[in-house]
Amino acid sequence: MPGSGTLYVVAVPIGNPKDITLRALEVLKGVDAVICEEYREGSTLLKALGVQNRLVTLNEHNEQSEAPQILTQLAQGLSFALISDAGTPVFSDPGHTLIGMLVRAGIPVVPVPGPSSLMAALSLCDFKIQRFLFGGFLARDPRQRRKELEDLRSARIPVVLLDAPYRMVALLRDVAGVFGGDQPVMLACDITLPGERIYRGSAREVLAQVGERKSEFVLVIKA
Repeated sequence: MPGSGTLYVVAVPIGNPKDITLRALEVLKGVDAVICEEYREGSTLLKALGVQNRLVTLNEHNEQSEAPQILTQLAQGLSFALISDAGTPVFSDPGHTLIGMLVRAGIPVVPVPGPSSLMAALSLCDFKIQRFLFGGFLARDPRQRRKELEDLRSARIPVVLLDAPYRMVALLRDVAGVFGGDQPVMLACDITLPGERIYRGSAREVLAQVGERKSEFVLVIKA
């Protein structure tokens, strides 16, 4: 759309603020506003990065109503940066509705790549990753989650799973139950943070090591 602004999809640190890229800082400072999931988290992040800018919230609760308003402002020539609470936006986060609307309207959407917990975890694997299946966030209901794990078990390639910190141990227990306690896994916890810890071994061994720990995590199930 001639004369329109641009939406920049900006990756931000997954823990350590020093992982921000120079280009990301330039964009965050230069746009008319920054779109974040939650105001408190967005404000804290920008403060840690030394960025002062207006914040607009966009999440699963308001994306349907907020996206058209953002589109209108972009069409009028304003530019925005879309960030998530941590890492690369849109991937397992809000933003799909907005981007779909912008693409259909012919408004530019530009990626500003950077930190990703998924790629950071995969880079730590001590086994070869040529292909993998991204299982993402499974169902919260234990029975449904186990059913989804049974479906993933037939993939015959590494499977990557994420979930909320307080469900990490429950997910590990279900993996051990469905794939077997001897199933090799790698669990990357709190990547780039002071408490970063990488657990390797069988699902049973990793469960014993983590205890009742609650962490931001990426779980890789070896094929």
